[in-house]
Amino acid sequence: MAAKSFSTLEKNILKTKGLTEAQIGKLIKAGVKSKDDLKTVGDASTLAGLVKGLSPDAAAAVIAWAGGVAASVNGAVVVDSSDVVYCVHCKTKQPKDYSSGDLCVSCGKQAEPILSCFWCSSSGPGKFCRQCGAEFVATAELDLAVHLKREGHPKDAIPAKLKGMSAAEKDVLWGKIRKSRG
Repeated sequence: MAAKSFSTLEKNILKTKGLTEAQIGKLIKAGVKSKDDLKTVGDASTLAGLVKGLSPDAAAAVIAWAGGVAASVNGAVVVDSSDVVYCVHCKTKQPKDYSSGDLCVSCGKQAEPILSCFWCSSSGPGKFCRQCGAEFVATAELDLAVHLKREGHPKDAIPAKLKGMSAAEKDVLWGKIRKSRG
């Protein structure tokens, strides 16, 4: 549930990022009343458009703090190299010496969990299997995905089908799995 207005701490953080009290007021008047609202704004140029007189650097700092995309700073586009890893939980950029399976430097959870592939049974980090290209499914739904594979569903359709299923539909599928094991 979103906050009704920025907390005192959030207002102080916004001030350290370069906003004045008047600019914070303009932000609230524009409907941006929480850190989540700033994520909805999305980028620094949109934020600067909402708050007249806000410098591009301050807008980028605020969006970066809120967890949005600060890709446009003074018209420049920031491009990460292909070896950059972001934590799947808190989106924090991991250090250069990061290895798959390491814990996040910010939140302490496994930054890039090692998942098993429902299609070829290999495992690895990321969102897709590096052996067959199948999109990984949540570990809790691995058996469901394997069952759908055995029923003849195509590899690319299984993750989407699982995401679109209701809890009741998944329960029915679990019942079929239990029957086949029994």
